[in-house]
Amino acid sequence: MLDRVSESTVATPKQPSAVDVHVGTRIRLRRNVLGVSQTTLAEKIGVTFQQVQKYEKGTNRVGASRIQAIATFLTVPVSYFFDDAPGASDDPAAENEMVAFISSPEGRSLNRTFASIKDPLARRQLAALVKTVAELGTAH
Repeated sequence: MLDRVSESTVATPKQPSAVDVHVGTRIRLRRNVLGVSQTTLAEKIGVTFQQVQKYEKGTNRVGASRIQAIATFLTVPVSYFFDDAPGASDDPAAENEMVAFISSPEGRSLNRTFASIKDPLARRQLAALVKTVAELGTAH
């Protein structure tokens, strides 16, 4: 089984593994979606906000019990942090774009507002409108 592990998913002494970076990115993404600060997350899981920063950058690995605490506080299953982990994703560039968008103030606001719309038809229509506006913007 070890022969199937990609070198990019294994950490070296000076560099975090791709999986550690991915897990950190997913922590940051979920925290931002919920509008939770690093300080609040740190207090809830019993670490400093600097430690949360290191988790989110992937420079420090998140232990099993800590990732369970993070998942509980952020109301996601532990598997959420490993969805589309390196080696499983077909389009890492798309994930980077999503993280950049959701990390922006506009992205967080749009995401929270969109998620508050309960009517599935209204959500689909709004998504279609945004797509149309985007396509009009690229037609020039």
